[in-house]
Amino acid sequence: MHNLVKWLICFIIVIAMILLVAGMYFFHVAQVRDPKANQPDVLRTKTNPLYQYEHKFLARDKQTWHETTKDGLKLDAWYVAADKKTNKTAILAHGWHNNKTTMAIYGELFHDLGYNVLIPDNRAHGKSQGKIIGYGWLDRRDYIQWLNQIIDTNGNNSDIIMYGMSMGAATVLSVSGESDLPSQVKAVIADSSYTSLLEETKHEAGNMYKLPWFPLVNITSGISKVRAGYFYGEASPLKQVAKSTRPTFFIHGSSDTFVPTKMVYSLYHALNAPKQLWIGKGSEHVQTFHDHPIEYRHKIQSFLNQYDK
Repeated sequence: MHNLVKWLICFIIVIAMILLVAGMYFFHVAQVRDPKANQPDVLRTKTNPLYQYEHKFLARDKQTWHETTKDGLKLDAWYVAADKKTNKTAILAHGWHNNKTTMAIYGELFHDLGYNVLIPDNRAHGKSQGKIIGYGWLDRRDYIQWLNQIIDTNGNNSDIIMYGMSMGAATVLSVSGESDLPSQVKAVIADSSYTSLLEETKHEAGNMYKLPWFPLVNITSGISKVRAGYFYGEASPLKQVAKSTRPTFFIHGSSDTFVPTKMVYSLYHALNAPKQLWIGKGSEHVQTFHDHPIEYRHKIQSFLNQYDK
């Protein structure tokens, strides 16, 4: 009996160590900066329907803006002024392991619609400092600073819209629920956001790794709390959207299996403010603009014509 107890204790310790090591591995994969995210994207070829958007924007004159976060990180951003002087500015948020160049196609879209465009590199991405990825939760406070910098630079009559794709969509939705969101923010556009980092990680445990999510996701979330300062359940665009008062346009691909399409319906129903929803037919994760470029532009322009006149 005594030997059996010792064997059980040893077995539990070994399993606990395996789970801890696995949790540390998955934390590193998910939340530690990837050097590839520091490099510009591979550019599209001329046969790509978004080629002109990307190449036009990258050729435009850009200012480099900086900010220092509350925890001492220096962040980097591109600012492109509109062709005609305006108080309207679009701030764009990129996705996981992306950077400013990823957003060139969207930058050109909003520039063409008459907006100044600000595109930050999120912490731990591109030319911005940081080792730990914020998944929109840490970034929400960084974007409040970017918004205030736009207002300080362009004036109190600034008119700002926020756009994000994937993790960037989660970022702008998280920003929209902050109590100190500047009144100059008039509308939000979110393409392919998850409901929470917890639900997205649980989904990816099975979808990508074919693993049961319990208890590995809980362990990784605990490591995140120690290393990054937040549990996965805290990083919740769904909870933030429920506090938002801004008109919001939700976009999602009907064939998105990376961030399941069903998540957008929860986000849409959680918002108690003017809202629109568009499901891109047949589109996979953040591919709706690529698959439906004319309709994508038209629907965004129509939304802005209604809520950012």
